[in-house]
Amino acid sequence: MRKLVEATFVSLDGVIEAPERWAMPFFGGAKDHFLAELNRFDALLLGRATYETFAATWSQIKGDSYFDKINSLPKFVASKTLKDTTWNSTLLPGDAAEAVRRLKAQPGKDIVKYGTGSFDRTLIEHGLIDEFHLSIFPITVGTGRRLFQDVGPNIPKLKLTETKALDSGVVALTYVPDSRS
Repeated sequence: MRKLVEATFVSLDGVIEAPERWAMPFFGGAKDHFLAELNRFDALLLGRATYETFAATWSQIKGDSYFDKINSLPKFVASKTLKDTTWNSTLLPGDAAEAVRRLKAQPGKDIVKYGTGSFDRTLIEHGLIDEFHLSIFPITVGTGRRLFQDVGPNIPKLKLTETKALDSGVVALTYVPDSRS
């Protein structure tokens, strides 16, 4: 079975909102790491809000190894309101948790999900996230949505399985749900 990996950029003060405004000065020095990580996946899972933001901007970026890889990946979008998608994307039919379960059961590489928001509540409640990749950026942002802000009280206890300090100052952390909780 394929793993579902939640990957999120986080400021030192826990902000995840609008990383395009604060992460980019550090991204260049960490790009090789993120591209290597991306090669582990053959599909991208997004909630509606993240899909709409990324499709509007990322689909326009050409000639960059990281964004070319993102743009080439098939994308699966969970939404109750969207009627159609672009950007090599497919709407997940019916119940989102069941659709993600079916997606994970298909053959292929692991699946990465970008954007931590309300869709995570469903994924966490159904035990569908196998790893959390949190990239901590050495900057404080002050205001904005916080990590797990929209998820509610059901965040599982997590176990740290890998730490990697990047030359850019970003620290890449990998957590898995702790079965002892």
